[in-house]
Amino acid sequence: MKVFVAGATGVIGRALVPRLLEAGHEVVGMSKDESRSGLLRALGAQAVVVDVFDRAALTAALQREHPDALIDELTSLGKVDFAANNRMWRIGTRNIIDAAMAAGIDRVVAQSYCVYAPGEGLATEGDPLDLSSVAQRSNVEGVIALEQAVGEVANGVVLRYGTLYGPGTWYAVDGRVADQLRRGVFNATDDVTSFVHVDDAAEAAVLALSWPKGPVNIVDDEPASASVWAPVFAAAVGAPRPQLKPVNPATHSRGVSNAKARRELGWQPIHPSWREGFNALLAAQSLGAALSSS
Repeated sequence: MKVFVAGATGVIGRALVPRLLEAGHEVVGMSKDESRSGLLRALGAQAVVVDVFDRAALTAALQREHPDALIDELTSLGKVDFAANNRMWRIGTRNIIDAAMAAGIDRVVAQSYCVYAPGEGLATEGDPLDLSSVAQRSNVEGVIALEQAVGEVANGVVLRYGTLYGPGTWYAVDGRVADQLRRGVFNATDDVTSFVHVDDAAEAAVLALSWPKGPVNIVDDEPASASVWAPVFAAAVGAPRPQLKPVNPATHSRGVSNAKARRELGWQPIHPSWREGFNALLAAQSLGAALSSS
């Protein structure tokens, strides 16, 4: 299968491209930055330089390449710019879906996010998304716009990723959250986080090329409150234990179920729990430092 990957040089894209090639697919990687074409070729993909906000160029690129499927891993969170990311979800996704349908592509896999409304038990794909938070409302509306656009495709699969951790994310040894913990400005609350390692997110995208239409939660097996996971992450990255801060139990975020992905669709995470995944981050960095100094 020929697969067009938008966001191929991003955090998930860099893990995704080699997995697609290993699975026997031909890969066309898209980036808006010409300087990243070399990285795509080094990964084994054909490189296409186009900006997702340039509708005409994007449509022309997809019609020229004529892939069998498209995977959209585009975000704009590298600089913690939520407004830019919301624009990506709303306008960028609209552009790429319109271009895909114009090119006759009927299979799309797209990155989304778990933003479920508060409630009892683990959230499943049929539960409502959270429009109750004023602070998060624009982001959730962006997610809804993204998912509605993907839903227009005959075989549109939405991957509702949990909180990503691993190389290049906010939850890396050198990431944003590790920095906050080291500076003592991170408060651990009872809000529940459902994590997923970058490698597991990428593997799900490969498998999703053959999944049925609809949303799928991609999270690990152990949702946990920040008061539980943050001390473990702090220890793994050499930071002091964070301060605990209670929140209103009626409004705090809930955990997310991966039962559909695991039991119905055959996704098996490499890192079933953030506990061993966090420790693996430190081990990988230590190994890299040792190799670079040898």
